[in-house]
Amino acid sequence: MTANLFAAIPDKLPDEAVATLAASNHVRIELIVSRGHASPPGFWYDQNEDEWVAVLQGEAEIAFEGQGQPVHLEPGDHLLIEAHRRHRVVSTAPDQDTIWLAVFFR
Repeated sequence: MTANLFAAIPDKLPDEAVATLAASNHVRIELIVSRGHASPPGFWYDQNEDEWVAVLQGEAEIAFEGQGQPVHLEPGDHLLIEAHRRHRVVSTAPDQDTIWLAVFFR
């Protein structure tokens, strides 16, 4: 059975939309939709898993603790965030959906 990653994106998005597309004991694949969302001030992700993330649509900036400039991501850009590398989403495009594909693994 097929499904479309871009289907069923809500018109209103007060919070980021996160959907688990597939999961096992070792891997989780998520589709994340942001619309001008960012991490709360002072909040840093510190995850137990590695995360590979790709931007499929839109744009975003991710900051890493101890690194000067945030990383700017556009469609097709991807990066690997190692477990416990503290990071935060500085911004996502306010005028369009930023659609992320994230793969979490150990």
